[in-house]
Amino acid sequence: MRNVVLFAFAVLLGGAMMFGGLKYLDLGISPQVVSSASETPVHYTVNSDTRYGLSEAHDFTLAAEHSLPAVVHIRSSIRVDNSASAQPFDYRMLPDPFRDFFGNPQERSPQRERPMRQGSGSGVVISSDGYIVTNNHVIDDATEIEVVLNDKRSYEAKVIGVDPSTDIALIKIKESDLPYLQFANSDEVRVGEWAVAVGNPFNLSSTVTAGIVSAKSRNINIMRDRDRAPIESFIQTDAAVNPGNSGGALVNLNGDLIGINTAIASPTGAYSGYAFAVPSNIVHKVVTDLKEYGVVQRGFIGALIRDVNHALAEEYDLNVSNGVYVDSLTAGSAAAEAGIEAGDIIVKVDDVETLGSSTLLEMIGRHRPGDQVPITVVRDGREREVVVTLKNRAGNTDVVTLEKDPAAVSMLGASFADLTDEEREALDVRGGAKVVELRHGKLQYETNIREGFVITKVNREPVKSVDHLNEILENEEGGIMIEGKYPGDDETHYYAFGLQ
Repeated sequence: MRNVVLFAFAVLLGGAMMFGGLKYLDLGISPQVVSSASETPVHYTVNSDTRYGLSEAHDFTLAAEHSLPAVVHIRSSIRVDNSASAQPFDYRMLPDPFRDFFGNPQERSPQRERPMRQGSGSGVVISSDGYIVTNNHVIDDATEIEVVLNDKRSYEAKVIGVDPSTDIALIKIKESDLPYLQFANSDEVRVGEWAVAVGNPFNLSSTVTAGIVSAKSRNINIMRDRDRAPIESFIQTDAAVNPGNSGGALVNLNGDLIGINTAIASPTGAYSGYAFAVPSNIVHKVVTDLKEYGVVQRGFIGALIRDVNHALAEEYDLNVSNGVYVDSLTAGSAAAEAGIEAGDIIVKVDDVETLGSSTLLEMIGRHRPGDQVPITVVRDGREREVVVTLKNRAGNTDVVTLEKDPAAVSMLGASFADLTDEEREALDVRGGAKVVELRHGKLQYETNIREGFVITKVNREPVKSVDHLNEILENEEGGIMIEGKYPGDDETHYYAFGLQ
């Protein structure tokens, strides 16, 4: 027994001497040591020094508290076209004075009212007196717009103006002392910083999500088919944005507006990882113009451009790898008059680098016709700066005014054309005004008139031409009775509606 104890002692002593020698000579592999918190200092991996005055421990409460009261729910009502199911006019529905126009017509089945389709989106209050910014696609075609505040108060909104080029719209409600958001400088937004999206996805009011800014100046070609001069320079985030968030706020951690949520990249129509917002600097310029002029004052340089990439650089032997290549210039354009030439590469606008055309369009889009904008181009390997005086779409520097539609267009919501001699002969009429296109107005929403209908009389007065139709409507009040024919139909059709 004694020998066993001595043997065990010798083994332990030898092992201790061996490990001690290895440690002393620093031989072998040192194991990873896990120490307790009492032995090793532990720190959170955040920096409490932030330009927003907040801890960056993912606390979005300040942003939510500031933005939620100023983000509204928008419900738009749109009449659905059901002209295929048009029914004969019901004379029984006419006010008494109008029935005299027809004597005692036989009873007919009533016409059906066009059904309503409801849409849902978001908006941001930007002033205490009720101005609200949203997306154009949220209120486009709407006959009624309802705004529901965060405290559940409901109002009917009026459209002040729209800008399809940026998908921004300005509406207004009659109220005062409303909470509103301040515009931040979207140029100062940095990739990687936190952003908070506030809106009403899936009719879930007052919803807040958060993510980071994952890219800037993003062009996703979503508006290419809607407008001939779109400006896409989106802020891209990975904050969860879904249908119903359109027109809502994208704010920084301070609760200031850095963008208007507009689109998502998704194969399903629901959130799949990325959302896109119109930068606040563009929004501010657009709504300022809409308030002041009713229409956006947009400046143009008058050049056909495309992004510089590797293939283009090789094709034209360019010594730059990014920028905006000038393919051609419009005669008498702002760019041509400033000395820009085809083949130039625009690398800066307003001292901001233009790595792609989205940045160029954004920077130019912030200016009005007549503004002088410094543009830096590369030509023959050398940089040179020119000052471009922007022009409007018509090619001058005048203020663009909101064109007033003729009476027939504004009251009836349609465009018209005079009849040709052949058309008058076929219909056996002396004059008239043909409905060429139905837009958004009385004819589309309150009658079953179809395109091609020829108006021959208004309130029993014969219509000679489109100009004569406008003259008649300018002096009408109250109710309107329209009489006319469809090509190939000998029957006379009647439609009536009120102007209020």
